[in-house]
Amino acid sequence: MEIERKFLIPSLPGHLEEFPCLTIEQGYLCREPVVRIRRQEEEYFLTYKSKGLMVREEYNLPLTKEAYLHLRPKADGILIAKKRYLIPLAPCYTIELDIFEGELAPLVLAEVEFTTEAEAKAFVPPEWFGEDVTYSNTYHNSVLSARGLK
Repeated sequence: MEIERKFLIPSLPGHLEEFPCLTIEQGYLCREPVVRIRRQEEEYFLTYKSKGLMVREEYNLPLTKEAYLHLRPKADGILIAKKRYLIPLAPCYTIELDIFEGELAPLVLAEVEFTTEAEAKAFVPPEWFGEDVTYSNTYHNSVLSARGLK
């Protein structure tokens, strides 16, 4: 189960070079339900996500590089490219700061995952976070891959 909140980020925080950064490319084979392929550095995954906004089922299965490259041209819409910074947030969270590249630039989103819905609802975001878009499917990556930033 994935429980997360998502926020627009109006301006980048300082000192991003201090945090781990992942290079991600992902595409969508299906949007209802969501079936995604992802390359994260040199790891490859096939992911299923159920319907939902803040809470939804998520299953990740490993893929080989060859399987990923075979499925990549079958992706519907644009391939999403982004840099993901992993920023620790007390007491026990990690901000996943996604800086989108290519057609989705200059979009910047932050996601924070939780273990319970109550924890997610009680979360008070840092001051540098912008609008909470958790309950808007406009900013789901699967929707962005189909529509872009319209």
